[in-house]
Amino acid sequence: MHIYLAGSVPKGEQEARKFVDWRAQYKKVLARLLPDAHCIDPYTRTIDESDFEAVFGSDSKHIKECDLVIVNAEKKLGAGTAMELPIAKYFGKPVITVIPKDTHHRRTNLEFNGSLIADWIHPFIYTFSDVCIESIEHITKEHIAKAQKSPKTITVIDDAIAHFESL
Repeated sequence: MHIYLAGSVPKGEQEARKFVDWRAQYKKVLARLLPDAHCIDPYTRTIDESDFEAVFGSDSKHIKECDLVIVNAEKKLGAGTAMELPIAKYFGKPVITVIPKDTHHRRTNLEFNGSLIADWIHPFIYTFSDVCIESIEHITKEHIAKAQKSPKTITVIDDAIAHFESL
């Protein structure tokens, strides 16, 4: 199984010096759960970062060729990670998003327009994810099987429009 690890990468050498490589922990947990899995890590690519189309093409190709995308949404997502979600759906790939409660994109007891939402997940992240879990340590083979059973596709966009129009 090939697993693409979507999430933050440091931009430049200054950020790289302070960067905590969250992918190392993800790989460790996934290796225990799926010993034969291969994690695809865009942080280790060796292409020219000034060739923006090649960077985009590299990440898109890895998503196209993987069996599963795991998204780190523990902190606020950047533009690249946010775009990898619809790219995964474009290719019909299962997506598991790690999104703890009470973080930037997931809030407990959030009030919107006079209504209390007990467990609010950002609608775009929720819609483009097949499974949401609170930490990588909580991932199970059942989560993976559920995500792979019938992954959402890019049609989630049209489905959401139809849902809205039916209200």
